[in-house]
Amino acid sequence: MTGGTGFVGGHCARALLERGDEVVLVARHTKSAIVPDDSRVTWVAASIDDFPALRDAFSGCDAVVHCAGINRERSSQTYDRVHVQGTAAVARAAREVGVEHMALVSFLRARPACGSPYHESKWAAEEIVRRSGIAYTVLKPGVIYGPGDHMLDHLSRAFHTFPIFPLVGVSTARQLRPLAVGDVARILAGAASDQRLAGRTLPVLGPEQLSLSAAMQRVATVVGRHPLFVPLPVMAHRMLGWWFERLMMVPLVSAAQVRILAEGIVDPVLAPDSLPSDLVPITPFSEESIRAGLPAADRFHRRDLLLFNRHRAV
Repeated sequence: MTGGTGFVGGHCARALLERGDEVVLVARHTKSAIVPDDSRVTWVAASIDDFPALRDAFSGCDAVVHCAGINRERSSQTYDRVHVQGTAAVARAAREVGVEHMALVSFLRARPACGSPYHESKWAAEEIVRRSGIAYTVLKPGVIYGPGDHMLDHLSRAFHTFPIFPLVGVSTARQLRPLAVGDVARILAGAASDQRLAGRTLPVLGPEQLSLSAAMQRVATVVGRHPLFVPLPVMAHRMLGWWFERLMMVPLVSAAQVRILAEGIVDPVLAPDSLPSDLVPITPFSEESIRAGLPAADRFHRRDLLLFNRHRAV
């Protein structure tokens, strides 16, 4: 599995371990708060485009789950390097050592020639996997939340820090269907052995559709805070995203996320297949599921700023 220290990758690793699999986790840093210490876990420290290291890591594996990805560019971690070159290296390494199946985590609205490097690079990754010569499953999820995510973590901390919170306008088009990470992990964990998913490109969405403002207000209620929500035009949010990417270790919102929110996250693009009914996500975006994913109450601190973390800003 690539992206082993990431949010989705970590939860998928847990799901695989729970069903008795052995897992090789590839990541730049071999530590995760989500993945438990277990003798069946092997960590490999490698960049996503390090072909020799990937080939060695995948040797003897039945399947590869490719979760590595970024939502903003920083230093050498560009969309092209991570999503395109990285996926090409992963697919080539998997093919050379005889991996039988590859599952890719893409994005609901990934597509070519749309003017967004994030969307376009995710689409390029899909095409690489589909043309790899390996049996594949491409998942195209929308907004994913749960323990260890950036969504609930950053919202909670923002609500504890700022009395005013900006929203990307007010429009019925800006809808989303929050997706519990446990549902995504369940699908990914079964993708390699479930022949119903082979050769499929599948949109994955949560069971409830609601507006962005309603989702934010629901989280604020569970957190126990009542910020003033202020709608701002998309251009203002793009400026905020630009600044957050340059000021914060993990941006409160990135430029790519502004584009995602401005489009709405309910209508899949170039995702022609459907999940079997028993795999359709069922976890509601309820007070219970939100509370289960929240970190301990806290606010933003100076350690969240790049200025005070230059040694980690690579």
